[in-house]
Amino acid sequence: MTSRRVFLKSGAMAMVTMGFAPSFLARTAAATGTRKKLLITVFQRGAVDGLNMVVPYGEADYYRARPSIAIARPGAADGAIDLNGFFGLHPRMSSFKPLWDRGDLAIVHASGSHDTTRSHFDAQDYMESATPGVKSTSDGWLNRYLQAKDDERNPLRAVALTQQMPRTLQGVAPALAMGNTADFAVADISARTSFEEIYQAAQDKSLHGTAGEAFDAMRTLAKSTSGRYQPANGAVYPRSPFGQALQEIARLAKSDVGLEIAFAESTQWDHHVNQGAGSGQMANRLDDFSRGIAALAQDLGERMADTVILTMSEFGRAVAENGSRGTDHGHGNAMFVIGGGVKGREVYGTWPGLKADQRFEGRDLAVTTDFRDVFSEVVMKHLGAGAPTAAKVFPGYQVKASAFRGILDM
Repeated sequence: MTSRRVFLKSGAMAMVTMGFAPSFLARTAAATGTRKKLLITVFQRGAVDGLNMVVPYGEADYYRARPSIAIARPGAADGAIDLNGFFGLHPRMSSFKPLWDRGDLAIVHASGSHDTTRSHFDAQDYMESATPGVKSTSDGWLNRYLQAKDDERNPLRAVALTQQMPRTLQGVAPALAMGNTADFAVADISARTSFEEIYQAAQDKSLHGTAGEAFDAMRTLAKSTSGRYQPANGAVYPRSPFGQALQEIARLAKSDVGLEIAFAESTQWDHHVNQGAGSGQMANRLDDFSRGIAALAQDLGERMADTVILTMSEFGRAVAENGSRGTDHGHGNAMFVIGGGVKGREVYGTWPGLKADQRFEGRDLAVTTDFRDVFSEVVMKHLGAGAPTAAKVFPGYQVKASAFRGILDM
């Protein structure tokens, strides 16, 4: 029998935010049938090597710096997939090529944080709080968006398909983290009833209040996501945890439970040793990553007109490979922006070059686009936030339309 301790630790109900209005279910029901803008963020944890993901094959210094792990030029065996005559996708990312060809995929290269840390923990914290260099920020940038546009206090408005609430969504606005909808639903009715009774009796008032809303959310999900899910449009998700998380996001989006913000993470990108080139461990990760996102876009179909998928990683890798045929922690990186409103078939940003004197601190791809300029363009153009809201979402940063890269249609 599942114990209360196991249930608390399972992460199946990782609700860390409080203050839900008791009648949120009624508002959720009212929202049913309405089409909302949806932002899906994907965090590549571990600092993906953006130079092997979006390959600057037109840059001779790329090949000089990486004698054993560089991706071959287009046309060669395991060569890059050409995008624009200078950049190409890793050969295991062929699932992204149709998105590029349709104009639904844009890339921002040499993007990231101007903070100089090479600590995974600090860099992830800074990107998820959107306050580089400030460790005291208490909440994440997406939670601040939810707070600023507090027009609908629905706990199913923001959902992370993770076992723990990501830093991005931590804060006072309602948000949920769940491994998957089935776990969250707690299908065993008798067990759920027991748990509800336990929580009702809990002395901890914050736990009591949060749990009550969680069980309400369970009932809503049970009604909206019952039965076996069948992806649409022939979409086939990888059977990996990442692929299954994206499938759950599609399921929630199509269930019309009021989902506006979704979060998923792809892990194991810290390749210091035997990174590989056209094949190998990074290639396998990129295959899972790109097939999962492409399946999500295919599954959502016409809903992609109202959807943006935004990817990020805490920092990039050093330009030169190391002595273990891997890459060490670096600086600039590449982000993907996918959606019906995206002005795709374009690699945005200023390319800084890979010559030694063009690199950050003589070793890394320099950052020429602050990640907050990409985030804020998405918040304002896609989610429809005004300048006052954007200022709250990105405290200490001057959000300027002139700094936007023009990735999205207005």
